[in-house]
Amino acid sequence: MSIVKINVLTVPEEQRETLEKRFAARAGAVENSDGFEWFELLRPVEGTDTYLVYTRWRSEEDFQNWMSGRAREAHGGEGGAEGAEQRKPAASGATLWSFEVVQQASPGQSGPATE
Repeated sequence: MSIVKINVLTVPEEQRETLEKRFAARAGAVENSDGFEWFELLRPVEGTDTYLVYTRWRSEEDFQNWMSGRAREAHGGEGGAEGAEQRKPAASGATLWSFEVVQQASPGQSGPATE
């Protein structure tokens, strides 16, 4: 059964562009990970300063393996002043939500599929 992880990020308006550029620059950081199924960065439209980072994984184990390896590398980094600037968080807060996929649908399906 697939699992979904949603990282809920509080991002002040003046940091939105920084956050989006960082995610654009990280292309490939998760896509080739074993068990990875989907990624979306969701920008708030109105009434909130909360971004959602949606990832879908084949299993909790696959997600944990990514977290202990590639995710640590992607969120860390070494370097001089430029590296220090990149590590400064764009978000002022973060919460991780976890879900199991119990139903899903795609275009052309006559009804929801269950796992």
